[in-house]
Amino acid sequence: MAIRVGTATRAIRTVQGPTQRVVIVGAGLGGLSAALRLAAAGREVTVVEREPVPGGRAGLLQRDGYTFDTGPTVLTMPDLIADALGCVGERMEDWLKLVRLDPVYRASFADGTRLDVRADSNDMAEEIARVCGGREAFGYRRFQRFMEQMYRYEMNDFIDRNIDGPWNLLTPNLARLVALGGFRRLAPKVASYLRDERTQRIFSFQAMYAGVSPQQALALYAVIAYMDTVGGVFFPVGGVHAVPRALAGAAEKHGVVFRYGTEAARVEMSGRRARAVITTDGERIPADAVILNPDLPVAHRELLGREPRSVRRLRYSPSCFLLLSGGRATHPDLGHHNIHFGRAWRTVFSELLDRGRLMSDPSFFVTSPSHTDPQLAPPDRHTYYTLFPTPNLRSGIDWDRLGPLYRDEVAATLESHGYTGFGSAMEVEHMITPADWERMGMAEGTPFAASHVFSQTGPFRPGNLHGENVVFAGSGTRPGVGVPMVLISGRLAAQRITGEV
Repeated sequence: MAIRVGTATRAIRTVQGPTQRVVIVGAGLGGLSAALRLAAAGREVTVVEREPVPGGRAGLLQRDGYTFDTGPTVLTMPDLIADALGCVGERMEDWLKLVRLDPVYRASFADGTRLDVRADSNDMAEEIARVCGGREAFGYRRFQRFMEQMYRYEMNDFIDRNIDGPWNLLTPNLARLVALGGFRRLAPKVASYLRDERTQRIFSFQAMYAGVSPQQALALYAVIAYMDTVGGVFFPVGGVHAVPRALAGAAEKHGVVFRYGTEAARVEMSGRRARAVITTDGERIPADAVILNPDLPVAHRELLGREPRSVRRLRYSPSCFLLLSGGRATHPDLGHHNIHFGRAWRTVFSELLDRGRLMSDPSFFVTSPSHTDPQLAPPDRHTYYTLFPTPNLRSGIDWDRLGPLYRDEVAATLESHGYTGFGSAMEVEHMITPADWERMGMAEGTPFAASHVFSQTGPFRPGNLHGENVVFAGSGTRPGVGVPMVLISGRLAAQRITGEV
């Protein structure tokens, strides 16, 4: 899927003064994307990373012959990876092997039906006709055209560019988005094309990534469903962590210096200008410009020493409970990615977003990467990545106490949904709770950052330029949450320094 990159000609605010020496705090995907572009622009780049490996939220866990991703598992828009590598003259295929997944997702519903989500539109229409009937397939065709238009109007003017204020949105595509219904609510918009509750869920659950319910999300966020269900989902051999390894390897090849096992303590400021990054060991690393890739509220509070009122008032997305497990259990009917929808729908979002409660009728997500890449597990074994959405830490739930109990509930729920013998077949397991996400540096214990309510979307989301020469990257700033958005955030951060667009 081709996307237009860097073709805008509008002037943007840039870092003031010299920019030759750039220090990037955090080797997450946003920081790595920025590092490659800055290296291509001839800057001297140093990346300070507290962990022994790159990746940030796209982390890695290896135990007893099993390999797990600890962060995102759904990879879309690989052209963004190719573009980052292409900045330094590298080809993605020399660094990554990607497998296009088909089906994209295998969706199971409480009534016992199952629907495979296919990235090929003809295959998807046939699958919908098989499960839901010809009329629903016709509605899907119309909805697909709607998603394509939304993507075309949004990407270059509102997602893939730096925005300095609401006035930057005044483009011809804004009027087109309004006319198309982009500022209406997502769930009613989807329902205007799709009548079956099952297809409505498949094409609106992605709002959860943005931290809002389909009933409250703007129809603009149909673009997330477009990325998944039309653009396609890919799996990097070795796991999604192979992506940051590739980006870091290419960056190092082209002169970027990585300081792994080095933790930043603060940014040394002189007035509104950053002068250096100070490590927890007391080392001073001089900088003409600094890019901060940690979660934006945490970076403000811990590295800049002050959390602005606008940041303190942010609303956050729900979090998740993650159970990584490996063992003898084999479930041949699984796809690579599997979504299980409970009977409740609006209730789930109300519990998570409004009442701060655990789901009474869970909908959940299971990935089994070893079904695509057997080398991720020992012979005749499989890996499972099970994600249950939960409230974030503002709910007051004591996860250090509840975590082990909820782990048992998750295992029991899996067993009741056809994962026979799941618990008894485990050989290794590792759980990550919202409390763990917070300990890893994520505000309010959520890996999904500040939610994309209207007041935190586009020009209203925290900006990426601070003072004279500090720039943010990652999901807490613009354009937002998700692997594609974070990769774009790295490009936007680099543009603030180089002035190139």
